[in-house]
Amino acid sequence: MRIIDLSLPIDEKAFEVHKVEIERVGHKAGVEKFNRVIMGKTLLGKLKYALGERIVRKEDLPDEEFLSLEIVHSPVHVGTHLDYSFHYGSKSENRASKTAEEIPLEYCFCDAVKLDLTHKKPAETINAADIETALEKINYPLKANDIVLLHTGADKFYGTPKYFSDYPGIDITAIDYFLDRQVKIFGVDTMGIDRPYRFMLKEFLETKDTAAFYPAHFYGRKREFIHIERLANLEKLPDYGFKVICFPIRIKLTGAAWARVVAIL
Repeated sequence: MRIIDLSLPIDEKAFEVHKVEIERVGHKAGVEKFNRVIMGKTLLGKLKYALGERIVRKEDLPDEEFLSLEIVHSPVHVGTHLDYSFHYGSKSENRASKTAEEIPLEYCFCDAVKLDLTHKKPAETINAADIETALEKINYPLKANDIVLLHTGADKFYGTPKYFSDYPGIDITAIDYFLDRQVKIFGVDTMGIDRPYRFMLKEFLETKDTAAFYPAHFYGRKREFIHIERLANLEKLPDYGFKVICFPIRIKLTGAAWARVVAIL
């Protein structure tokens, strides 16, 4: 058995549209934070702390070190993650949309197939005909619950502004193609399933055609689907004959959740 990591990290040093911060409390500083937090629970404790009293000192600890602590401030759409219907709108298929913690786990450990879409350009969309052609090239018939991974190669731009501007989007005909064949989850190695802002927003502002603005995401209001964004390393996978695990982290009432997505060969 071989495991291939298909995930991107949450990295405060990487270029991101949304702000990401990771507060890192080191081992030396950890003892001071411990005292501040514990003593800060009462007014008397706060006063004693301000006057220099400590309940634990570094000299009391092995190597004069406490525990490290990292506090992550990040949108759930940074790093590899799964999107569910609440992200797309308040309703899906005329029902209240579902949050990421409601993603059925049985959908998240299934046979998978990789489709080569590396020829698609940033201004383009991947449509049903592209999916069908890619499947024909590898002679693979989709079956129910397959996890479909769309390989564009855009993950090589991760950490740079180009990651947000140079990738193809997904056409709703491709989403229909998957759903009509009982595919529950599909994934992309791009930062999103719609085309980059520079194309999508430009067309929307010029034409005022709402169909040009987030069409793939908004389609989740009509038909419920789950997708993975920000995959990586798809070039390391065979076309098929492997499984994917993409269990979402349980976060209450969110439209997306981080996942450590891996392939098992």
